[in-house]
Amino acid sequence: MNDNVFMAGYGGQGILLIGNLLACAAILENKNATYFPAYGPEKRGGAASCTVIVSGVEIGSPVMGRPDSMLLFNQLAMDKYFERIASGGLCIYNSCLIEDVPQLRTDIRKIAIPANALAVELGNARLVNMVMLGAYATQTGIVAMDTLKAGLDAILPERNKGFIPGNIMALDCGAEYVRKAGVIKD
Repeated sequence: MNDNVFMAGYGGQGILLIGNLLACAAILENKNATYFPAYGPEKRGGAASCTVIVSGVEIGSPVMGRPDSMLLFNQLAMDKYFERIASGGLCIYNSCLIEDVPQLRTDIRKIAIPANALAVELGNARLVNMVMLGAYATQTGIVAMDTLKAGLDAILPERNKGFIPGNIMALDCGAEYVRKAGVIKD
C-alpha cells in the first residue's frame, strides 16, 4: 500500500506530531517513509503542515505536487490546499472548524469528521490530531492501528508518555467514527 498525505492546520493542533507518528508506524511495518514538516514563523498559532509519503519502494523525494490524501484541520487550510488533491484522492477534514467546502470537485472522496467535538467528548480537546489520524489510517489502511499505537511510545518524549492512553483512545475514536459513518473504502 502506497500513499502520500498532506496535513495542514495551525500550530498547536498536533499536525507535526501525527505526521511523525505516521512515518514511524510505516517504518515499523518495514515500509519506506518520508516526513517533511513545515511551519510558519509565528511562535504560536501560525500555519503548520507536513507531508508524509509511505511506499513499498524507495522514495526519491519528500516533496509532492498533488497529494493522494489530505487531512485539513481548519478553514484556512481548506481554502489554501484543497484544490491540490490528486484526482481520485481523499480529503478528511475537521467539520468543527471547516464550514465552507468546495463542492465543484466530484473526483475526490470527502469525509467530514467533527474532530473537535469528538476530542472534547473524550475529555481532552487537544486530541483532535489523533482522532483525525485514526480516521485516516482506518479509511486508507496505510498502516495498522496497532502499529500506530506502538509508534506512540517511540516518538513521544519520556515526559509525555502518560498521555499515551488518551492518544490511543482518540485513535480508536477516529477509526470508529469512519466505520460507523460507513465511509470505509472496500
